[in-house]
Amino acid sequence: MMASDLGNLTLIGMPGAGKSTLGVVLAKRLSLGFVDTDVLIQVNRGKALQQILDEAGYLELRRIEEEEILRLQVERHVIATGGSAVYSAAAMAHLQRLSTIVFLDVAFDEICRRIHNFDSRGIACAPGQSFAELYQERLLLYRRYAEITIDANRGGQEELAERIADQLLA
Repeated sequence: MMASDLGNLTLIGMPGAGKSTLGVVLAKRLSLGFVDTDVLIQVNRGKALQQILDEAGYLELRRIEEEEILRLQVERHVIATGGSAVYSAAAMAHLQRLSTIVFLDVAFDEICRRIHNFDSRGIACAPGQSFAELYQERLLLYRRYAEITIDANRGGQEELAERIADQLLA
């Protein structure tokens, strides 16, 4: 079964990898609750991610994300993280204690095909950093923290949820 005694599952990956959408499908399939850390940030701060970025910068958004993740105390949930959660060693250590971490691995070209609102999506990247540079930088971190890696380039949400469930039960 799941590595975590709390029965949680955390999805990590790039924006556009399908963490939020797949998270809901997976939660239904496994009879778990669902939490999206991006939504938590927006609800608790009363602002969209992009607004936080515009007003305070990408490092502040990452700090807020870390804070929200460290406050998480859930059991039997699928947790969809923001794409930049992996920049915080503290947040990732907390998620490792809390859950099994699944990396939704999607190729750069496919991510670019899926994301059309790069400038307004609330993606935490350094000024002047290209999306390709951000992708390469994060890929190393996703791979470092992943307990399970799923090729999420193709297949519907139901199929991907089934593949993840099979991996968890293996």
